[in-house]
Amino acid sequence: MSLLSETCARIVRSDPAVAALTQQRLDLKTKPRRSLGRLEDLACRVAAIRGTPAPPLPAKAIVVMGADHGVADEGVSAYPQDVTREMLLNFATGGAAINVLARHAGARLVVVDMGVRAPLPPLPDMRVHRIGPGTANMALQPAMRREQAQAAIEVGIEMAAELVDDGVTLLGIGEMGIANTTAASALAAALLGAAPEVVTGRGTGIDDTGWHRKVEVIRRALEMHRPDPADGLDVLSKLGGFEIAGLVGVVLGAAAARVPVVLDGFITGAAALVAVHLVPAAADALIASHQSVEVGHRVILNALGVAPLFDFALRLGEGTGAALAMPMVDAALRVLHEMATFADAGVSDSGA
Repeated sequence: MSLLSETCARIVRSDPAVAALTQQRLDLKTKPRRSLGRLEDLACRVAAIRGTPAPPLPAKAIVVMGADHGVADEGVSAYPQDVTREMLLNFATGGAAINVLARHAGARLVVVDMGVRAPLPPLPDMRVHRIGPGTANMALQPAMRREQAQAAIEVGIEMAAELVDDGVTLLGIGEMGIANTTAASALAAALLGAAPEVVTGRGTGIDDTGWHRKVEVIRRALEMHRPDPADGLDVLSKLGGFEIAGLVGVVLGAAAARVPVVLDGFITGAAALVAVHLVPAAADALIASHQSVEVGHRVILNALGVAPLFDFALRLGEGTGAALAMPMVDAALRVLHEMATFADAGVSDSGA
């Protein structure tokens, strides 16, 4: 049995009975019932994923995977492809937004080269798991071979397992890859049966002409490759990216270990969508950090059945939304552990 098959077989649904026990504990706190609203829901969701009604404060890590996309040759991005490599170097040397926000969240940052076009120099804070020098141009041929897609997923599974073994109990995911909103839009269109224009946004800021070109490239790729929406690996291999495939693996590996996965924006949502098509129960492990300005993001979140915690009009990627959401998880669990009960504080309870 492959690592992918074995991991998928270990993923189970979260237990709603555990969430109910957590809510009972929250109802004993010195506040009107449900007065902390979705913060209480967040505590209950984390508890259900972890399988315990009072999970401890998490040890946090964010995995950011980067790779290049051959479809960038079609002029679908406002930025040149060299930016993927340059930004991975920026992540590895501590200068990007995700570095700042991961430090703020108290999260370990793991940066992974899954296949940028030109190899990076050796760096102590860069993990290298190159599947190839970027994917092929999906407008002309499948983005990758099926075995490459599986290999990239298994890199992510192994990374999740390594972090969990090291004590991590909350995983965020992020990405970097010029033209990866094109890949993510194509994945969403194929998996959800949506028209390309419904799930395609402006990515790094393309103009109207660029947007129409992007939509037509996606439409052409869908018509050429005819990906099978019942086969997540087929869709991923024909339309995806090495970094997206790696993040599919992180989601599956974390779900198998009952560790919550905090999604960032549109591209990580597309990775989660692939993971859930492979194993529907993986959806129970997801926490959506924010609502991106990318038009397809809401479509994906609705399909996953998860509601974003906030909307700051973010469109950066990198895992920045996941980093911002992690302190909210801390806050929800601190209420569960540190807030006095009516009995402890000698406060009268309405009994409602």
